[in-house]
Amino acid sequence: MNQTQHRPEILAPAGDTQSYLAALAAGADAVYAGLKHFSARMEAENFSLSELAALADLGRDKGAKLYVAMNVLAKPGDLAAAGRLAARLTRTVKPAGLIVQDLGLADAVRQAGYEGELHFSTLAAVTHPAGLAVARRLGADRVVLPRELSVDEVKACAAACPEGLSLEVFVHGALCYNVSGRCWWSSFLGGKSGLRGRCVQPCRRLYTAKNRKARLFSCNDLSLDVLARTMLDLPQVAAWKIEGRKKGPHYVYYTTTAYRLLRDNPGDPAAKKTALGLLEQALSRPTTHYRFLPQRPQLPVEPEKHTGSGLFVGKTAGGGTGFTVSPRTALIPGDLLRIGFEDQPGHRTLPVRKAVPKGGKLTVPGGRGPAPAAGSPVFLVDRREPELMRLLSDLGRQLATKLRPEPAEAPEFTPRLPKPAPRPGKGKILRMAVVRRQGKEKLTDELGLWLMPKPQEAPRGLRGRAWWWLPPMIWPADEATWYESVTKARRAGAVNFVLNAPWQIGLFEGFMAQAAQAAQAARQERKARGERPDPRDRKERGERPPRPLNLWAGPFCNTANPLAIAALAKLGFSGAVVSPELPGADLLALPSQSCLPLGIVTRGQWPLGITRAGLAGIKGGTPVESPKGEVCWAREVGGDVWIYPGWGLDLGGHEGDLARAGYAMFIRLVEHKPKAVPTASRFSQFNWDLELL
Repeated sequence: MNQTQHRPEILAPAGDTQSYLAALAAGADAVYAGLKHFSARMEAENFSLSELAALADLGRDKGAKLYVAMNVLAKPGDLAAAGRLAARLTRTVKPAGLIVQDLGLADAVRQAGYEGELHFSTLAAVTHPAGLAVARRLGADRVVLPRELSVDEVKACAAACPEGLSLEVFVHGALCYNVSGRCWWSSFLGGKSGLRGRCVQPCRRLYTAKNRKARLFSCNDLSLDVLARTMLDLPQVAAWKIEGRKKGPHYVYYTTTAYRLLRDNPGDPAAKKTALGLLEQALSRPTTHYRFLPQRPQLPVEPEKHTGSGLFVGKTAGGGTGFTVSPRTALIPGDLLRIGFEDQPGHRTLPVRKAVPKGGKLTVPGGRGPAPAAGSPVFLVDRREPELMRLLSDLGRQLATKLRPEPAEAPEFTPRLPKPAPRPGKGKILRMAVVRRQGKEKLTDELGLWLMPKPQEAPRGLRGRAWWWLPPMIWPADEATWYESVTKARRAGAVNFVLNAPWQIGLFEGFMAQAAQAAQAARQERKARGERPDPRDRKERGERPPRPLNLWAGPFCNTANPLAIAALAKLGFSGAVVSPELPGADLLALPSQSCLPLGIVTRGQWPLGITRAGLAGIKGGTPVESPKGEVCWAREVGGDVWIYPGWGLDLGGHEGDLARAGYAMFIRLVEHKPKAVPTASRFSQFNWDLELL
């Protein structure tokens, strides 16, 4: 490799000790891992503080950094515990970086004394270049970019990257159908939030649309392989990230080794061949480069094909209790097989106890629950090659010398919260209906209109009164168009905007700066004339004072705690619409702790998720049914697809309690369901009565 060429970190995942050691054995420059709490992969085994401290120490000996994931949505009561954990991490583990998605948690760990790098997770959904400077203002040292970006969009982000901020790009691993940070599917169906690391992966199920049963939303794995070298000339891209904290050491070792070869030998055909061979043996799902090549994008979903991770090795044969498998590849002791799919009866995992040659016969023993059906697919999902196990055993002996007892005392920490805002007086609550297009629906106090790339014309009397809603994602390729839309809306008199990602305030900073400069110039002019600022003077001269921007953070910002609200206030927001995903007790507690006026979505169509993956052969508006009879449908909006449940959100029965708690605004999201979608007999209260794991 050319020594002057940029050398991004190879960042490997670790969900358990063996995988961490595999990352070190493969030469990873950095490893990311989670603890037992506050990690967005809670289904991984994860680590205790003492385990992680020893692994971090061993990693430093090998020249590998540790980044700890605390990348969850933080509820109001989580901040103190998160701060105490960050203080213990700082003292015992000494990670090089913390990965966070929640703005309040980012503040809490700093208050608790953490001084290392802060990395804003892909769950924070920083999706466009202007947002990078905003992230830097909030203390980010690195931003993990969405998996949906093309190489041209990565380059656009790199060009806009402010000094002191670096970027991290996923190069390999599992893809979510919805954009990270923009999926509520698992949570809406039962309180297991993907934003809190508890996703039950409803997108991986079999769905039925027009009598066609297929895995309509289950994605292949991302693999940029040789395409990753196109980022070697982007010094702002500090890390190539491999997804997989639920994977075993075999996967971690093979993928880490492969991308290290591709980075260090970009022009070597032999290294390329070796690396591609390693990736083929990494036991992933079928792979895709997704949207990375803008001229040749690939749909990540192939509904008629299997989406199980691992190497397909055969199908079960026989019946009753006499199932066997004749593998297409040799099996060795320690291999782990998965029979069938997780959402089907008879699914199980099976460890291989003795070697089975290619074409041999492996007996599937009976187990609890239903037996797998004849012809069930069998996948090799992990293996323990003797060579790899020797490497891990040697590192394990070195690790044993690093283990120390965990300190018993826990540091005290209480987060410093901002002064709460005054609560609205009786009768001061605004009600807003948010529509795609103004129609004949009966409106309440306020009209919310989704801003479009080509802004629609509101009636003249409403242009300044309407609330203009921005989408939950703005992509780099579209940023200039959205800036133009915002500019046109401002020129038409718009002052009320709802931004559905904190980073979108970057599109308004020019207007905010102009307003501040104009106000300052006016003050200086009056001072030079010896005049006092008196509003009556303007009125006498026939001048109308400029209406200031009124920017609110929308519900898709996933705002859920008082420190996150304080961060929004610091950016210049006038109010915040909190996430309706929270349990009722937390929603009722927030206004008394908030430094901004708050709103909440109480009625309407809340999406299950928003995707850039498109629809695989399904027309928008077609009802799609899950194995449990749950109906959903899709609507294309711009270049994105919104997935909606067949039943709406209704917290209307709690509006009295919410008003007494101090909410200033109630919002109804209006989405007209297609005629083909059956009318639901129920509504959802989201997680009002649930704990929200």
